[in-house]
Amino acid sequence: MARDLAAALKHAPLRAPAPLFDRPAAPRGILDSQRGFMRALGALCVVLVAILPFVDASRYTISIATSALIYVMLCMGLNVVVGYAGLLDLGYIAFFAVGAYVSGIFTTVLGFPMWLALPATILACILAGIIIGAPTLRLRSDYLAIVTLGFGEIIRITANNLEVTGGPSGIHGIPTWEFFGWSFADGFTIGGIEFPERVVFYYFVALVVIVVGVIGAGRLGKGKLGRAWKAVRDDEDAAEAMGINTYVAKISAYIIGAVWAGMAGQLMATHLSAISPNSFQFLYSTLILMAVVLGGMGSTPGVIIGALFVSLAPELLRDFAEWRYLIFGVLLVVVMLFRPAGLWPATAVLPWLKKRRPQPPPFTAAIGAVDEAASTGGDAVEPSVMESVDGLPATDAEEGRRG
Repeated sequence: MARDLAAALKHAPLRAPAPLFDRPAAPRGILDSQRGFMRALGALCVVLVAILPFVDASRYTISIATSALIYVMLCMGLNVVVGYAGLLDLGYIAFFAVGAYVSGIFTTVLGFPMWLALPATILACILAGIIIGAPTLRLRSDYLAIVTLGFGEIIRITANNLEVTGGPSGIHGIPTWEFFGWSFADGFTIGGIEFPERVVFYYFVALVVIVVGVIGAGRLGKGKLGRAWKAVRDDEDAAEAMGINTYVAKISAYIIGAVWAGMAGQLMATHLSAISPNSFQFLYSTLILMAVVLGGMGSTPGVIIGALFVSLAPELLRDFAEWRYLIFGVLLVVVMLFRPAGLWPATAVLPWLKKRRPQPPPFTAAIGAVDEAASTGGDAVEPSVMESVDGLPATDAEEGRRG
């Protein structure tokens, strides 16, 4: 009998079982899916950034908007370090200073154009990230924060005492970007509309921030490396037990964050045309970290909101004179009391999508082994899973009632 059964099974056609229910199609549309809404909101923000100079092209407005965009770039880099990898960095402003000083030295002392100073800035930030990260990223939590705080102060004090960095006076006369004989200072005219230097540089900063800062960092967070960062952030020991090289993951996050800060520093040096050690104090590291925490660690839209809030709120409160920083501090406290996870946390779901109750999927016919009667031309066996009781297949519901 066993031989007959083995022979029958050997020649019997096999067929994979059908799924219990059909996979529903992914929701589409702006209001029906989180992804669609975020893409539409991002496109709207890009449009608003593009039309701002046509609404108000005054020197003050464009200068504040350019600084706010650079802050977004800076905060997106820190979000990689703190939000994705969970590394508490209190000296992040040091990489901002490295980018600004390297670009300033290459353009004012060595005479290179700004675009040729960009590779040097990136290389210097990578080296700085390796120098500080290689020996210290084996530390965790408070110990890592203290070491990075010391690194930030070392960079500032070093710049304050070196002759090549200008000492306490810093570097002045940093030129703008120039490409093959054409400079941003020349501006250009399109369709009778004149774009002066400040507007051209504003659009250039916006392009770099949107493409590199926002889209680039966001894509990194959703990739394989980003998943490794989040695993290390949630539980480093468990991530290492699952085969993730936690040290490589952490130092890669640290280096990428350093490069983002260095590029932001180069943009800020061009924007201000002068830098000094007082521009890179510990206060600015705390402001950047506060923007990331305030917006929502690990959340791209949250970090953008936090960066804009921290950079623009003091300017919007300028009419309150000496009271503006008090009001700014009170606003920060109120926001953290009512939104402890951030203004837009990484796990945020749109309110109207939360209220939707999921519909039970239609169950398909259960298909097991090949029905002998059906193969011989007889009547097929009726499927056992034909209806749903409380969202469960009939067979599962019956088993639950028997139990």
